[in-house]
Amino acid sequence: MKTSPFIPEIEFQPKEVIKAFQEEKLRTQIAYLQAYSPFYQRLFSEHHILADKIKTIEDLRHIPFTDKRDLQLHNWDFLCVPREQIIDFITTSGTLGDPVTFACTDHDLERLAYNEAVSFSCAGLTQGSVLQLMTTLDKRFMAGLAYFLGLRKMGAGVIRVGNGIPELQWDTIRRIRPDSIMCIPSFILKLIEYAEANGINYRDSSIKRIIGIGEGLREQNFELNSLGKKIKEKWDVQLFATYSSTEMSATFSECEQGCGGHHHPELLIVEIIGEDDMPVPEGEVGEVVITTLCVEGMPLLRFRTGDMACIHPEPCACGRQTFRISPIVGRKNHMIKYKGTTLYPPAMADVLNNTSYVENYYITLKTSEAGTDDVIITIGLKEGTNADVVKDLKDRFRAKIRVAPQIVIAPAEAVRKINFPAMSRKPVTFFDERNV
Repeated sequence: MKTSPFIPEIEFQPKEVIKAFQEEKLRTQIAYLQAYSPFYQRLFSEHHILADKIKTIEDLRHIPFTDKRDLQLHNWDFLCVPREQIIDFITTSGTLGDPVTFACTDHDLERLAYNEAVSFSCAGLTQGSVLQLMTTLDKRFMAGLAYFLGLRKMGAGVIRVGNGIPELQWDTIRRIRPDSIMCIPSFILKLIEYAEANGINYRDSSIKRIIGIGEGLREQNFELNSLGKKIKEKWDVQLFATYSSTEMSATFSECEQGCGGHHHPELLIVEIIGEDDMPVPEGEVGEVVITTLCVEGMPLLRFRTGDMACIHPEPCACGRQTFRISPIVGRKNHMIKYKGTTLYPPAMADVLNNTSYVENYYITLKTSEAGTDDVIITIGLKEGTNADVVKDLKDRFRAKIRVAPQIVIAPAEAVRKINFPAMSRKPVTFFDERNV
């Protein structure tokens, strides 16, 4: 196992060796930013930061954070190379605001390929594996390209089917017999529903592994959440969750132990910070802050992702000594205080994804007349469902999250138009309309 070029030896080293390894890379990255990044040159100057004084991970606390607004306002000031060295232009989805462009050099694409090769290896893929990729490679989307490059680098086969169209997905599985699928987990339920409606024996298919992106599959204790359980009960295959973003150009992937996403120390430095902007104790939930390593085009230093999670520092049973990141609790700015309970949208989505008569939905946050958070969930029902399901759904919410939001029933087609606006690469299921 350890001899594989895509399961790096550093992941099996003692923690002090990993830390020293990261700090050497950090010093190189800081010097690079000082020399080539207009944004960080200005930040260092304004805050009187001497690049050669940043030697350890603890020293990062002397540097201000970078956030999405900085990228939106000063996008091209983050570019560290001449424009003619850019090989690929990528944009973020824009789900939470104006999209941001990321420019990748040839070196960055190699790093991206390496990241995914390492991550796929973590999830058990090897040379000769065949993965059916149910994500887009176009629309300026980083993830689909990254997955393709990583599979190619590790010598695995890839079938670029794209998202949606269950009929095409099943025809491809029948014809080519891949052993793995990569997609948004809730789409698996649609695949199963199509198979059951069309007499496809999906349990006896070639698929042995499903790698989920964009949605959680586990609770904080690493047990499968409602969506994960529903998939597993129907289809007894291995389930792997991942966490990644365009900004970090890296992935945290579960291994077969299913106990959190493994950190790849050659790619990222990670901090978990609390409300006071200081590191939280290990095991406590805070905001994920990342510093990219070995990025050439647009590296980031102390970037606030807005994602809330915690770190599990103990060694994994797989043998890796690197920490594992928990399932994402939610987005920091999406925290809801509702009827005295703290909520995040993923907990509500888990209830909805596990309710058989829900065809589609979107969640809207508003500010009530009293100035408190209000939650309205608009739901489209599957054909043939009795419209009088509001009480049952509220009972499901109370059982899972202790409170019941307002429920509005709407035609499924009307909800679908909200979920898939023009130019969107992802289904949109959350709208924050609260007063700020």
